[in-house]
Amino acid sequence: MPKASDTLWDLAIAEVEKRENPDDDDDVKPGGVWEKSILFMGNKNGGKTTIILRCLEREESPKPTLALEYTFGRRARRHNTSFAVVLVLDLSKPNELWTTMESLLQVTRSHVNKILTKLEKTNPEVAAEMKQRMWNHLQRDHPDCALIDPFPIPLVIIGSKYDIFHEFDSEMRKIISKTLRFVSHYYGASLVFTSKSEALLLKARALINHLAFGYDKSKSVSVDPSKPLFIPAGLDSMSQIGPPPASDSDLGKMRANTPLELWKKVFEKTFPPKSFCDLQDTKDPAQDSQYAEYEVDVMRAQKNQELEQYKRNASKSWKEMDFDSD
Repeated sequence: MPKASDTLWDLAIAEVEKRENPDDDDDVKPGGVWEKSILFMGNKNGGKTTIILRCLEREESPKPTLALEYTFGRRARRHNTSFAVVLVLDLSKPNELWTTMESLLQVTRSHVNKILTKLEKTNPEVAAEMKQRMWNHLQRDHPDCALIDPFPIPLVIIGSKYDIFHEFDSEMRKIISKTLRFVSHYYGASLVFTSKSEALLLKARALINHLAFGYDKSKSVSVDPSKPLFIPAGLDSMSQIGPPPASDSDLGKMRANTPLELWKKVFEKTFPPKSFCDLQDTKDPAQDSQYAEYEVDVMRAQKNQELEQYKRNASKSWKEMDFDSD
């Protein structure tokens, strides 16, 4: 039974541990219903809620999300999968793309690695199984096995707002598309571009249904940079992606320790990143009418008045103090 103090990652550990003893799993209801967890993360206003609602076939209008929100869906069970992550990147904001992707994947990977470290001590067999599953999407003889670093749990990267992205200069689209193909393949992730178009949302829905409900994995692939990308994990290759989109002379001048670092330098030469501070949202959520609660708002107003009075009194006291000039 989950505790109130359990974090998201504590729940993920518990879910993985239950895989060892499915007969004792409290989450398995009569009729074979399993509970799965998928974490959606990405740019603010990047379309995460819209994608979730359309994947669950809900017609309600999306509302802005503050911090973290829980949504559930139900489907008939096919097979069990573990905790998974969906990273939504706003294609209309390429200068925020790498910073958003890098920061979110780094912190998520750090938490997952801590979970694996704990599992190696408590359930080494489950930890070994999770590590093995990182490579399951690749064929054993795939030529890129030594060149990639799979994410420790299933990962889908969604490029949202393709309708705006499609209006970009063709060379800009090519750089963004190739870069996201490389990043997705490097992390062993699936990649799909989507928008509010029903046809494109259906492709995103297929990947998410595979993660959440065990539906069959799609085998279709679209790598044409002039069209929306759709590449399930393991169906791309470094040879098809090609080298980073830069001249040989530029590549020769760039110092990088890993292929990922080289692609980052090439990408950020065309799309200089915004600083992390620039990406911070300065709007006070307490002033958002979406979260209005009369009793809470009245108490907050009272406390604000008390705080202002305290600051005025403190200011007067400060001015009246005598300081030793020595």
